[in-house]
Amino acid sequence: MYMVDQLLEVAGIDSSESILLAKMFLLVFGVLLFNFLVRKSFQRLAVQLQKTQNEWDDALLDAAQKPLAWGVWVIGLAWVVEIVSDSFDTDTLSFVVNLRDTLLIILVSWCLVRLVNVVANMLSKPGKHGEAWDKTTVEAIGKLIKASIFITAILSLMQHFGFSISGLLAFGGVGGIAIGFAAKGLLSNFFGGLMIYLDRQFSVGDWIRSPDQEIEGTVEYIGWRLTRIRTFDMRPLYVPNATFTSISVENPSRMSNRRFYETFGLRYDDQDKIQAITLAVKEMLLAHPAIDTGKTLMVNVNTFNSHSVDFFVYTFTKTTNWAEFHEIKQELLGVIADIVAQHGAEFAFPTQTIHMNHPQIEGADTHE
Repeated sequence: MYMVDQLLEVAGIDSSESILLAKMFLLVFGVLLFNFLVRKSFQRLAVQLQKTQNEWDDALLDAAQKPLAWGVWVIGLAWVVEIVSDSFDTDTLSFVVNLRDTLLIILVSWCLVRLVNVVANMLSKPGKHGEAWDKTTVEAIGKLIKASIFITAILSLMQHFGFSISGLLAFGGVGGIAIGFAAKGLLSNFFGGLMIYLDRQFSVGDWIRSPDQEIEGTVEYIGWRLTRIRTFDMRPLYVPNATFTSISVENPSRMSNRRFYETFGLRYDDQDKIQAITLAVKEMLLAHPAIDTGKTLMVNVNTFNSHSVDFFVYTFTKTTNWAEFHEIKQELLGVIADIVAQHGAEFAFPTQTIHMNHPQIEGADTHE
């Protein structure tokens, strides 16, 4: 402040109001200049950090940049008010100090939340830090940490404004029972969501279905209360998390193979060819690059039907992709049809054979 007073004296400013305005102008200008220098320093530091192999320093800088920039403003302006405190009353100074501390708590919480988001984004994608973590697990841990930051910030603000946290916690112990009964459904959905995160029965992006309820589609979002599923007709389906604790859930996205299981019926006139046909079909499957020969592979006569002799084909494809599987299935059906035709056989279709007797007419009358 001595330098500011010297500058004002040199400029010939001697009235008290003019001195106050000049001081405030110079101090605000100093805050602006310092904020400009901080932003330039961050930009240069970001360029240097991008040249390193470590991704975590970039994440820390990105998370802290905006909160620190706002922090410079908060601390700088509060400092300006404290320096010219002779011109303000005690209540105004107290308000400024409380506002500064409140904003600093909010900024620190904001910085931590940004850091959690950046780290979660890095962990959910493969990179230099290693393999990607499970996205559902990362989201669950991130939500828990952000909830902890939020609650801690609220309690810190309450403590700062003179509220008794110990009394609040004591009230929470008594009132928690009443709240638990009133929000039974909400709590059950919360713990249902927690069980989804812990059991990992499905993750975002998985195709799931339930044999107990009409639930089938792709998981888009897992929240603490609801899970959003996109059905195959592109409609969003919102399922309370508590539902998944009482139903069976099938996760086709985690299947290791897809099953090809079809039955073919040949005419009874082709019974003598069915052995050769089944052997040829089996050899074709064993040589097919899309078939997993390490799994069960069966081609056998199944039954003598009312109008056909049936054999079945039971095998598994290597792919689990639904569209690719149907391309392979179409190819296999065509090849099996060709094998049947090559052996001079035909597929059967429902027919009926009617046997009619023609008795010989005897005892016809004769006339002479």
